[in-house]
Amino acid sequence: MIVSLTKRVKTSNGMRYCQVVTAANGRIAQDMVLINGKAERHSEGAYYIEWHVKGIRKRKSVGNNATDAAAAKHKQEQLLNARAVGLTVVEDKKGRSLVNAAAAYLSEIEAQKKHATYKAYRYAINYFIESCSKTTLEELDRTDMLNFITFLRKRFAPYSVYTRFLDVMVFLKTQGVPKLIANNEWPKFTQTEPETYEQAELLQFFAACTTDERLLFEFFFQTGMRDKEVAHATWRSVNFVQGTISVRPNTQYEWTSKTYREREIPVPQSLITALKAARKSGDANDDLLFPADCGKPKFFIEGCKEIAERAGMNPKDWWLHKFRATFATMHLWDGVDLRTVMNWMGHKNIASTMRYLKPNRGLAVRAKVESTFSFLTSPQCA
Repeated sequence: MIVSLTKRVKTSNGMRYCQVVTAANGRIAQDMVLINGKAERHSEGAYYIEWHVKGIRKRKSVGNNATDAAAAKHKQEQLLNARAVGLTVVEDKKGRSLVNAAAAYLSEIEAQKKHATYKAYRYAINYFIESCSKTTLEELDRTDMLNFITFLRKRFAPYSVYTRFLDVMVFLKTQGVPKLIANNEWPKFTQTEPETYEQAELLQFFAACTTDERLLFEFFFQTGMRDKEVAHATWRSVNFVQGTISVRPNTQYEWTSKTYREREIPVPQSLITALKAARKSGDANDDLLFPADCGKPKFFIEGCKEIAERAGMNPKDWWLHKFRATFATMHLWDGVDLRTVMNWMGHKNIASTMRYLKPNRGLAVRAKVESTFSFLTSPQCA
């Protein structure tokens, strides 16, 4: 039976399973793979063995050490050949190391995902290893998952418990570990509605801003962009003729948007006019719109809270994503269709956008509610 050995590495076309390179001594060369017929060194990623059973492809991660991967390939070949001639095979119960599998998986995540995503997976998997007494993937069972939930609940809020548990379940699924826990045993959390600013709050906030601060936070509010999208926006992002702002990669800082998709957002002419007035005559297209004093991308949250405090409001009620939520909610209230708002927000699916389609709770709505039930307090009802 044929068992192939590949390594999944990052290429110009994304993550790919690439043929390994065999050294002159017949051993697999560590981290060397063939890409377009040329040998390249790739330390990221993990080795995989692959075979077919009744026409169905089977694939299994075997870590990131070439010698161990070659041994796993040889062992699988022996196992398949024995089964092919009708021999009863007693498999080694020792199994695959949980720690080694985690290291190989995290190496792949680091190579193909954003650093923040890699850190989230790393924290979750490290917590799982800390909570678990088992050393191999094959030993894991339902009790280990329940213990992990208990471990997380002692340290995190419900939503964080759920996300960390989900990250570990995704890891185990990629390792071919059978489903260990029923859906109704997963940790639960209450889905909260996105919070938004009232118009009066925004006016009070903007009144406390300097000219530069007002331009920055009106940009947040009127584009609905994420904080890192604003931090990496350049003058090339602004179309002064069409009145739009584009979200696009910033190659200078090796940054791409969360969804790896470019998008274009129409904005009010007042914002375009303010940006035009703020632009210095010598600014290059690739210069950042809102740089830090050192010229690099800036963090904005502290400035936002300082303005809120200056305006006489509670800084704890002010954060950057709330501008984005207000942008989406107000557009939906004003009749812009879901699909359009989804595109402006850069969501991957319409369900994410629908979270912002919530009942209007502003002062105008309160007035309508009071009007509806005003007959109860009328003199005729007294």
